[in-house]
Amino acid sequence: MNNLNLGLEPDRPNAYSAPKFPSIRRRRLETLQINLGYRCNQACTHCHVDAGPNRREEMSSSTIDTVLEFVTAHAINTLDLTGGAPELNPGFRRLVLAARSLDVSVIDRCNLTILEEPGQEDLAEFLALNGVSITASLPCYTQANVDYQRGKGVFEKSIRGLLELNALGYGLPDSRLELNLVYNPTGPFLPPAQVELEQTYRDELQESFGIQFSRLLTISNMPIARFRHALERDAALDAYLELLVDSYREANLEQVMCRNLLSVDWRGYVYDCDFNQMLGLPLGHTTGSTHLSDLLTSKLEGEPISVADHCYGCTAGQGSSCHGALRT
Repeated sequence: MNNLNLGLEPDRPNAYSAPKFPSIRRRRLETLQINLGYRCNQACTHCHVDAGPNRREEMSSSTIDTVLEFVTAHAINTLDLTGGAPELNPGFRRLVLAARSLDVSVIDRCNLTILEEPGQEDLAEFLALNGVSITASLPCYTQANVDYQRGKGVFEKSIRGLLELNALGYGLPDSRLELNLVYNPTGPFLPPAQVELEQTYRDELQESFGIQFSRLLTISNMPIARFRHALERDAALDAYLELLVDSYREANLEQVMCRNLLSVDWRGYVYDCDFNQMLGLPLGHTTGSTHLSDLLTSKLEGEPISVADHCYGCTAGQGSSCHGALRT
């Protein structure tokens, strides 16, 4: 059995004990996912990094330099920028410009409301000018569900943000500017089928607001950090973990994101995925903290990946990754 069990105390009475997750290994590294800091203008209930307005952790300029050095050394295809709100890091735009000059694709995981924050009035235009792909969280097409999960007034701001992005060409048919929306469940259940839900999103957003987008990505909530605390509060953690295990699909192991992705925290330390980062699980082939600067000349392909009970969240049902369902 896996003793990590999502960080639960081993002597907790009646705690669900999951079967040990299968061993997996890395393939060619293609994506570097960078957490630029935990500061955010929102504090969503499902946030697995506990981001919020009062967080002050952010990646330094020197660490951003190391990121760019690593991108060059390993011929990284995609830079995936996340947070918090990654745009609040003072080095965000410098990193974007440098990556694009290297012909590296850049994804901005944007919460949409950041577009209305003071000092960010030209953010949408900057992203469009530099061909940055936007992956924007919109957990539902109704105001009630979005405001429940993300805070009062977030839905209206998000709609205004999407309209602004559409006006710049984002998400329009045949546009080079990709605008993907992200759905997260509002409770302890798996996302519905991505294809069917995407069509519902398209119909509802087009009819109500005239909004268009590229794709809908459905992502399972991981039972860690803020969402885990909510599950514990509602005495639902064991049931949710059991649901993930019962819904495990072996075929999803072939496509889990950690095989081709490396996650980097705001200090520059590396992990097999964003979720392992929040749990402090070291790279599978190491026994302690590893900094990005230590891997500039290392070959990671074939190395083992750190796994634990939360990995069932990526392999349950249709599967889940930062790029949406693994099977459609």
